[in-house]
Amino acid sequence: MELQWQQLLTHALGFLIVLWILKKFAWGPLLALMEERRTKIADEFKGIEDEKANVAGLTAEYEGKLKNIDVERRARLVEAVDEGKKIAEEIKAAAREEIKYLGEKAEDELARDVAKAKVQLKNDMVAMTIVATEKIIREKLDDQKHRELIGSFIENVEKA
Repeated sequence: MELQWQQLLTHALGFLIVLWILKKFAWGPLLALMEERRTKIADEFKGIEDEKANVAGLTAEYEGKLKNIDVERRARLVEAVDEGKKIAEEIKAAAREEIKYLGEKAEDELARDVAKAKVQLKNDMVAMTIVATEKIIREKLDDQKHRELIGSFIENVEKA
């Protein structure tokens, strides 16, 4: 087996021509296509990173809003409790005033009733005294009769 230089040279020359044709017409467009695809993928990754940053920013913003809402809710709750306490105190004060007013009214009514009862008792005493005096004047009194009349007068006073 002998080395055939002419054939080897022809193969090498053919290989170089095919290599040059492939480089000019195939590898160039293939490399450009691959570069375009690499750029597109890099842009998509960059877009994804931008979206992640945007989502992180929105998440932080919403968490801040949630904290503000929680703080505001607590403040409103405290405000409502304070308002409830204030209203309860106002109701208690009004009830105390009402109780005081009703107590004074009851005392006044009781004083009037006592005064009426005293007047009525005085009138009854006067009437009984007049009746007893009439009886005494109409009858001739001896000691026994006098005692009976006074005893019945005392009984009438006790009943009244």
